[in-house]
Parts: sequence; C-alpha cells; structure tokens
Amino acid sequence: MKPEIIVVGASSGGLGAFETLVSQLPPNLPAAIFIVWHISPDHPSLLPEILARFTSLPVTHAVDGEPIRRGRIYVAPPDHHLLVEPEIVRLSRGPKENRFRPAIDVLFRSAARYYGSQVIGVVLSGSLDDGAAGLYAIKERGGIAVIQDPLDALFPSMPRAALKVVNVDYCVPTNEMGTLLTRLANQTIPEQEENAVSENMEIEVGIAQEDNGLELGIMKLGDLSPFTCPECHGVLLQLKEGNLLRFRCHTGHAYSLNTLLAEVTQSIEETLWGGLRTIEESELLMTHTAKHLREMNEHEAADLLSQKAKDAKRRANLVRQAVMSNEVLSQDILNKEIKVGEIKDFE
Repeated sequence: MKPEIIVVGASSGGLGAFETLVSQLPPNLPAAIFIVWHISPDHPSLLPEILARFTSLPVTHAVDGEPIRRGRIYVAPPDHHLLVEPEIVRLSRGPKENRFRPAIDVLFRSAARYYGSQVIGVVLSGSLDDGAAGLYAIKERGGIAVIQDPLDALFPSMPRAALKVVNVDYCVPTNEMGTLLTRLANQTIPEQEENAVSENMEIEVGIAQEDNGLELGIMKLGDLSPFTCPECHGVLLQLKEGNLLRFRCHTGHAYSLNTLLAEVTQSIEETLWGGLRTIEESELLMTHTAKHLREMNEHEAADLLSQKAKDAKRRANLVRQAVMSNEVLSQDILNKEIKVGEIKDFE
C-alpha cells in the first residue's frame, strides 16, 4: 500500500510555492494531487492554466463526481469546498471555515476521513492558520504531514501554525518539496494500526458536504463558549484537539482561535462605523427639524433641538476617534509588534 492522495493548501504567497512544487513532479507520479488556494469568489481562477505551464501533469479545476485519477492535479474552483471520497471528487458550498470557501481544512479532513494513512498533507505559505486543523486530522489517521519551511515561505504564518500543533514529518523549502513528495508517493506504507475515524471527524466532514449540522449532532463537538459566530451570530462551540483550540457554530461555520480574534476585532470597526452613521443621521435630522421649527416661530423648541444636535455631534466625534484607534488583531500582527519592540529595545 502506497500513498494515493496528496493534498496541498496555501494562501498568501502560495502561487510561487505551487509553481516551484509542481515543476519538480514527474509525469508518472503514482498519486493524485488536490490543491486549495484561498481566492476571491468574485473572480475566475486561472490557477490550472498557470500551473500547466510548469508541469507535464494534467491540471484542471475539480468537477463534482468525477473519478480520481493518479498523476492528475485537481484545483478547487472559486467559492466551492473541495473534498475527496473513495475514488470520487466532491465539491460543495458548505459553511465557510476560517472565512474561506474553499478551505484547506475541509479538503485535508475529508482526505483523512476516507484515505487514512494513504494521505500526504502539505501546508505552504499563507497568513493566519488555515490548514493546521486539517493537518492534525491527517496525522491523527496515520498520514504524513509536510510543511514548507517557514524561513522559505513568503508568508510563514500558516506553516508555522501547523508546526506548533502537529508533529510534522517533514519541513522543507519548496525547491525540495516536489522531490520529497515523489519519493514518499513511491514508498510502501509500513503496516500499522490506523486510528479509527472519530465521531467529531465524521460530523465535520458531513457539515462540509452540506449535511445538516444539527441533525448530525454538531452540538456534541464541544462546550458552549461565550463567543458568537461573526458570520451568522450563532453561539460558538469550543473544540480542543491536543494544543489546537478552535470554534464552530451550530450552522457549521468554523474558526481557529487566531482567525476568530481577527474577525471579532474587525467587526468592532464595522459596528463603530454603523454607530457613527446613525449618530450623524440623527444630528442632521435634528438640525433640519430645528430649522423647520424656527420657520414656524417655535424658537424655544428649535433652540433645544439645536443644542441636542450639537451634543450628538460631540458624541459622533468621540465614536470617530474610537474607529480610527481600533486595531484588527491576529497572531501575525502581534508577532510583528513584538519584533519591532525587540528591535527598539536592542537599539
């Protein structure tokens, strides 16, 4: 038995990593490759055409229900999760994970569910930490975990996050990645007892396949947290796997701790802008009404309303200051601030 499935995920800085990786793959690669790259759902993906310039392997957007063929590269199309089932490719529009569809964790988790130790998972350059939970699932089922050396990555956060929570088998630069994957795909997998598919993994793969999360038992995944889903505002469940902490709402949206931090601090700014708009609208309405009252010789009421409009303007200025001072936080940003502080201390 040899590895049949290679799943690869990247975000920011991923294009160059993909190009370098596929350029090293031989035409007789005995495994199928599946790629997820975070892209906007509003634009067509040209990734298959771009990668085809660097490899002799066929590269196409995945099609729902098509058979899995070795020696072929399947790319997730925009706004669709890419999953694998036994011998079949699947696409879905299930709930977003870590703000993305397609999401790396969805692909990795489905590969772990159905192919166990015959999976090689690869996390490349990217921001935040999509891919860490999926790579954890692959290792849990006996697969092989590979990451791009963070020192080689244009954006090292994703491989670094995976390295923190997964017992990674290989950490290499992309100019060695293709050779490594070719060697691993041709090696016989040592006989070992695979870990059974956990109930949590079954539920999460089902959610990505567009099944009803509540009917699947999503509320059993973890404990209720005090946080709400930034997307649908449902209560988030807290899940813990080893050192990995993440969250899911009952409708299925999923977040890592780092992504949730970024989303919540971003939503603060959006809420403040909404509050500022409402206060300024009330100020304009009170000023307009005061003018109308003066025209009707109701000067006392007009003066009172004009004063309240001035009070509203002062409140609007305070909210505007709060908007301008709000920070969107993530582990990436915190690490940069720590490094800047260390440099200043050194100086």
